[in-house]
Amino acid sequence: MKIKDVIVTKSYTGFFFDDQKAIKSGAINDGFLYLGDPILPGFASIRQKGEAISIQLVLENGSVGYGDCAAVQYSGTGGRDPLFLADEYIPFIETHIKPKLIGETIDNFRTLAQKYDKMLVEGKRLHTAIRYGLTQALLSASAIFQGMTMAELVRKEYGIDDTHYDSVAIFTQSGDDRYTNVDKMILKEADVLPHALINNVDTKLGADGEILIRYIEWLKNRINTYKPREEYLPVIHIDVYGTIGLAFQNNIDRIVEYLLKVEEAAKPHIIRIEGPIDAGNKEDTIYYLKVIREELEKQNSLLEIVADEWCNTLEDIIDFADAKAGHMLQIKTPDLGGVNNVIEAILYCNKVGIGSYCGGTCNETNISAEVSTNIAVACKATQCLAKPGMGVDAGYMIVRNEMNRILARTNRR
Repeated sequence: MKIKDVIVTKSYTGFFFDDQKAIKSGAINDGFLYLGDPILPGFASIRQKGEAISIQLVLENGSVGYGDCAAVQYSGTGGRDPLFLADEYIPFIETHIKPKLIGETIDNFRTLAQKYDKMLVEGKRLHTAIRYGLTQALLSASAIFQGMTMAELVRKEYGIDDTHYDSVAIFTQSGDDRYTNVDKMILKEADVLPHALINNVDTKLGADGEILIRYIEWLKNRINTYKPREEYLPVIHIDVYGTIGLAFQNNIDRIVEYLLKVEEAAKPHIIRIEGPIDAGNKEDTIYYLKVIREELEKQNSLLEIVADEWCNTLEDIIDFADAKAGHMLQIKTPDLGGVNNVIEAILYCNKVGIGSYCGGTCNETNISAEVSTNIAVACKATQCLAKPGMGVDAGYMIVRNEMNRILARTNRR
């Protein structure tokens, strides 16, 4: 079966693009917006609408495969590709990619995904967002043609020898609304919560981390008060965007001492801290996260460190995993480009015994979230992100419903 047409349209994401550098430099909120001028190239304001590009692959039999080219909320920082704007990249896709796609045979996803993920135009690789959306569409079209779910196709082509499909823990994210959104998470019995967006030392962490400790205590009490059933005990996962390192001047002894207090505050919940340090480059970030993990384990701590910044590509994932730089790695799906890399990353983490978090960004779409969910289930990820958006309800609905559809369809076979 061949591709006979490619339809490209401008789309919108479930959240916004944010200039992380400006926010970390102290940009002040004005309602939902930020005051001040952007710092990163390409940004017209510190917060601006999220954009995506939808790709529809029309097959000879009239079937259509879907994929959405999307980039992370914090584009242009942490080693990532620059801001992704639809009006800039649609002509590029129409000129350089569409002609090559028409006539392609869709019978093997893995081969096609590798081909387009590695494609060069004028000596440069495609923007990660384009590689992400295009390979989603290839996976979708291949699965439709072969009459199976995307999860089944992934297992078939990557040799995952298991006929049973299980649910994957879903991680919900609150955004700045880290109180009201927690109530939604509790009512929906989210497996992992709340993310919390601790991205400023003065207002969200505290100079000695005291603000975060108080928040964790509030969170634990809130869960205990309003949990729908007695046995509900979610994992607490908080992303601190390197602010712990900033607060404690990257002093490992002080950081570990603080993390032990965080763990105590969260008990009896398991707690994960994402991005305790952003050292400004990959090598130093790996070093710090590895040492922090080792020091916590010496203390018999159950707190888990999650790597995020500078862990952007499949090669980065492998390097972080081999170094055991943390207990879990976020596989931030748009940053890896082709979803074939997401598949390989989860499988590699599982192979070496480090947690695999099939993540992404609030700034995605329903299509990319559904594809990511299929991959997380197929590859047996440790957890996957409820996305897009920061309002909890929509993202959780999209991922949970798609997961339930996958499990019902595959296990019925």
